[in-house]
Formats: sequence, C-alpha cells, structure tokens
Amino acid sequence: MSAQNPAPVKRIGVPDIRARKGGEPLVCLTAYDAPTARLLDPHCDVLLVGDSLGMVVHGLANTIPVTLDMMILHGQAVMRGANRAMVVIDMPFGSYEASPGQAFDNAARILRETGAQAVKVESGVYIADTVRFLAERGVPVMAHVGLRPQAALAEGGFKAKGRSDAERTRVLDEARAADEAGAFAIVVEGVAEDLASQVTQAVKAPTIGIGASAECDGQILVTPDMLGLFDWTPRFVKRYADLKALTEDAVRAYAEDVRARRFPGPDEVYRITGA
Repeated sequence: MSAQNPAPVKRIGVPDIRARKGGEPLVCLTAYDAPTARLLDPHCDVLLVGDSLGMVVHGLANTIPVTLDMMILHGQAVMRGANRAMVVIDMPFGSYEASPGQAFDNAARILRETGAQAVKVESGVYIADTVRFLAERGVPVMAHVGLRPQAALAEGGFKAKGRSDAERTRVLDEARAADEAGAFAIVVEGVAEDLASQVTQAVKAPTIGIGASAECDGQILVTPDMLGLFDWTPRFVKRYADLKALTEDAVRAYAEDVRARRFPGPDEVYRITGA
C-alpha cells in the first residue's frame, strides 16, 4: 500500500496577519529566488519580494530602475519555493503613482501572474486613495512609511526619519492614512525608536519594523544583509552569519584544487566499465 500524500500546508493569509496585532511578533524576511524561499519558508510569516532586489541581486545603485517584469519574475520564483509564508510583492517605482486605475491594473497583473497573496506600496499620504481603491477591489495592500527608498532621490538619500516635529507628524499622518484606507499591515522603516512606537499605537494594522523599534508588531530585514553577504550593511541590521567570508573561502579552495588538478578527484568522476 503506497503512503498517503502529506496534507497540504495552509498558507498564512491576511486575516492571520491582522490577528497578530499586539500578539506574537511577525517574522518577515525578503526573498528573491526559489531556493532561498524554500529555506526561509518554515521560519517566516511573511516573505517580501522587495524591490531591494534591484540592488542586492542586480547590482543597481537604487530601486528606481526596477521594473514590473523584474518583480513578477522574482515573485514567480519565490512562490515556487514557499508554500506556507504569505508572499508579498513590492510594486516598483512608477507602477502605481499615476492613478488608482494604473495601480489596480498592475497589482492585478502581479497577483495573477505570480499567485502571491498581496502587494506593497510606499505610502505618502497621497497614496491613501489608491490603497483604498485596491483594498475595496480585493487587492490586499501592505503599506510602507518612514524612510521610503523609492523617494530617496527626492529626499537626498537614505536618511532616518523623525528628526523634526514636522517629519514626525508626516510619518504619523502617512501611517494613519494607510491604515484608514485599508492596508492590512504597515512596514515602518528607518525612523526614531519612539516614533515607531507611536505609529504602532496609532494604527489598527500590525506594524513591521526595519530600523524602527522592537515594539513594532513584527520585524523584517533584507536577507542578504542579515546573512552577511556584503561588506557594508545599515546600522540597524544584525548579522546572523558571515556568508561572504564562507563563500570566499569555499571559492578559494575550489580554485586551488582546480589549478593543482586535485579536482575532480576519484569520487567526482565516472568510471564506466564494460558489461
């Protein structure tokens, strides 16, 4: 008698994320490919296909050149590797700002072509109408306030927010507007610790911090940063591994073996004998 197929894993959905407000913190990381998603999936509640892929995968200077096709391609790969975590895909610069209609068409394409569960938009107050338009039409939206990478050119680079009363008010207004418009969760990036706590208390949606506060309802990091794949990482990143050094050591050993004709050795070649 053949063994029965294992029961399918129930994927985390919007109601599950909303229910974590004030409860067990949400564990979130970025993912850009199927093998990495498969490794992260058992441990994470949310996998974000972030437009950070422009920099950490494609070597771009910032996220501005990232296209919708790039996000969809990487989203498809992540969905092949993850079967438990909610998969959220960033809407890239220029794909949602012009109008709610433009945002819906592109969000629908992302969800349709990838099978992901939600999209994420960077949320100036002006985006609230778009968030509402999407949410009312069945598109789950994660918002993103504080330091917004897609606005870095206009704001003079990647600078933490919360240095002035006006800046603090703006971040709070962005978060409240996104919350009232129907965002199911809000990423809070690069803000003063006490401001992140204020945002978390001011909104009904769970907040997900990155360079924010442990009092947020969850945390997210760019996975290659926390694995130590780059020489430089933002100050808010804790490196949980040093894969850059491990990779360099492995490649160095491989190169030495090849040049010394130690690789391939007896265990890595085929010896086919006659019948």
